[in-house]
Amino acid sequence: MSTSLRLGVAEFRARPGRALLPGVALVVGVACLLAALVLSDALSRSVDEGAPLTPSSVGHVVQVKPQSYDDDTPAANQAELDDALLGKLSAVGRAVPVQVAQADLLDANGRAGQHRAEVNVQQPDLVRWPLAEGRQPAAGGEIAVDKITAYERGLEPGDEISLAAADGRPFEVTVSGVLKRGAVDSRPVLVAGPDLARKLDPRPHTKQVWVIGGAREAVKAAAGASYVVWNPDPDAGRVGDDLKFVLLPFSILALATAVFVAAATFRAVYAQRQRQTALLRCIGAQRGPLVRRSLFEALVTGAVAGIGGALLGGPMAWILARTFDVTGISVLFGAVELSPDLLPSVGYVVLGVVVAAVLSVAAAVRPAINAARVSPLAALRDADSEVPKRSVRRLRLVFGLLFTGGAAVLALAAIAAKGSAAAPLAVTFSAIAAVTGLFWILGPVTVPFIARLFGGIGGTHWKLAGAEVRRMPQRSASVALPLLLASSMVTFFLVLLGTAQEITYTFANEERPDATVVDAGERPLPPIPAQDGVAASVALHRAETGAGADPEEFKAWLRAQNVPGAERFTSGTAIVPRHWEDRPFVEAGGKQYEVVGTVPGTLTGYTPILGGLTSGPTEKVLVALEQGTDPARFRAGLQAALPDNPTVIVQTDADERAEADRYMHLGTVLMMVLLGLSVAVAVTGIGTALTISVQERRKELALRRALGVTRGGLQGGVIAEAVMLALVGVVGGGVLGFGYAVIAVLSIGIPLVLPAVSVVLPLVLGAVAVVVLAVLAAFGPSRGASRIRPAAGLASG
Repeated sequence: MSTSLRLGVAEFRARPGRALLPGVALVVGVACLLAALVLSDALSRSVDEGAPLTPSSVGHVVQVKPQSYDDDTPAANQAELDDALLGKLSAVGRAVPVQVAQADLLDANGRAGQHRAEVNVQQPDLVRWPLAEGRQPAAGGEIAVDKITAYERGLEPGDEISLAAADGRPFEVTVSGVLKRGAVDSRPVLVAGPDLARKLDPRPHTKQVWVIGGAREAVKAAAGASYVVWNPDPDAGRVGDDLKFVLLPFSILALATAVFVAAATFRAVYAQRQRQTALLRCIGAQRGPLVRRSLFEALVTGAVAGIGGALLGGPMAWILARTFDVTGISVLFGAVELSPDLLPSVGYVVLGVVVAAVLSVAAAVRPAINAARVSPLAALRDADSEVPKRSVRRLRLVFGLLFTGGAAVLALAAIAAKGSAAAPLAVTFSAIAAVTGLFWILGPVTVPFIARLFGGIGGTHWKLAGAEVRRMPQRSASVALPLLLASSMVTFFLVLLGTAQEITYTFANEERPDATVVDAGERPLPPIPAQDGVAASVALHRAETGAGADPEEFKAWLRAQNVPGAERFTSGTAIVPRHWEDRPFVEAGGKQYEVVGTVPGTLTGYTPILGGLTSGPTEKVLVALEQGTDPARFRAGLQAALPDNPTVIVQTDADERAEADRYMHLGTVLMMVLLGLSVAVAVTGIGTALTISVQERRKELALRRALGVTRGGLQGGVIAEAVMLALVGVVGGGVLGFGYAVIAVLSIGIPLVLPAVSVVLPLVLGAVAVVVLAVLAAFGPSRGASRIRPAAGLASG
């Protein structure tokens, strides 16, 4: 054991750079892991700090008993948290309803948005929502806003914002404070006192009832059997470490990629000192001490990499946080302007060192064993290439074809079993088998083959780069494999997202009104003034069941929408959505309306239309626009004509498509950023491989310099090799990911819709980014190659 340690220490003293080279990828991998942990801590801390609290003075919480599956009590007869209950509980102690109202927060133009605000009613002496800045709302004209809304609108305590009262009239309130909580997905969260809440919503929803004072048995007796009573939990709204599971899988994936890269680098480093190992074998060294020496080096390399990764984890978490803010991803988590710790805790440093050391040793085990098996005669010859024995090549071919064939069979089985639970499993195992067969076992054949596709792009540099890939096919395959896996996963998820978007577009393109005029708070609509570009419109009136409409107006509107199905629609009859077509009539107000036709539910909001029932308030106006009319222009004109009705909004087809585009954009950016961690780790493999390659080819590079190749020419050759390896990974992974995305779509049983430019463009930009990263990774090795002096290089062994 002491001999192994001395050999390992001697290697570090003699060539510290080469000994630590395999740890470069682990540094990035551990940095990704700790960045995810640190950012998750900051995210969890932000969410927990903003969670509502139960005041310590609250002794009991009363809520409606959950309804069991076998309970068929009609909804009208179910228990409610109403004034009668409050009266009973008030006889025991102070009963305070925990209520949530709905309101319309107006924008800078004085108009309501598509999403209503959630208004949490807070008693002045029972503070429930913690603030980040400012003070709790006290007067009836004060309100607190969530931090996402404050961030997006640039609000600070003391600013004025506009709200719409219950009758739709706008009025100004003062922002007294900013909540620690953030709204999720642009749905504002407000906190107001009871008086202001009643002005915004006369009928708020009661979620719970707090009881201050009184014995629990007395509270239970007053509430009755239909309610449950429990002691309050001050931390009930906290999520703890649940949010770690959002980012942690991607960091583990990046760490796994780092292990692949480290194993390939260990293999190359051990092959580089093959002659030294063979000489040690010649003088009697046993395989055991040689393996232990290599594993000791790997342990030290991993420990150093763990320290470096731990120090980089905080800054990387800060960069991710700023990226989430800029791209809008923070809104999905309800957190913005996160401030993760730049310096890791002692526990995270220990975690990083342990993880990196263990993974480094694991990555070095197989290369160390293979290196110790070197024959003593190997000291007498140079290992200029990686051409294995014919028997090894034959065995590799057999196993590679078996795995590839198995992948094809599983893919066909997944398509055949579409829609079943077995289909996704078949796709997963097929993808694993395909990667194993094509790029792990047959990688020394597949990677040089793909590299040949780029051989004709450039001149001499490209040809020499291709020759180097073919000279060391095993190393090239090992370097390309992590990048290929990362590229395939990015392509796979983006194509699936793109397919989902196209399916959403297909649904959005179903027959639906060109424009729908509604009130954001479901208030009765005012008279709608006539607008240019309208072919026909019909008002829908609120009814007990469905909506009433004038038959002639409704049929004219359907004709303008080019939709049949209402030819027999008259007063006293009904038009229903197609899933209601088996019903002979619709009953409303004690009267039966005969069903005489069906139309798509997307046209009417999936509700029956009752002919002649126009006495109720107008709840919706359906509009068919003339051909060529811009929906946005129609919206602007209508809202300008209704300045006293700020809550009247116009919903169009374009709005739904824009919403789908928004989610697609956020999903794409999120996948690109998180899976980009694995890509960044994989690219480090190119840099380490080129560093080793330059060290091995000192004599060759010196000869080129002696023959007149300039320093720039040597740099260009090394960079060309990096770009070629990057393109092999990007193209190979892209084809594999696209293929399995198609297989996954077919196995689910949904129509295959090829993604549009919205998916292709991020893939192209991602490929360009990978090539740029590869060039940056090659900068150090290429600079080292250009510094080789012809005389010194030719004199080296």
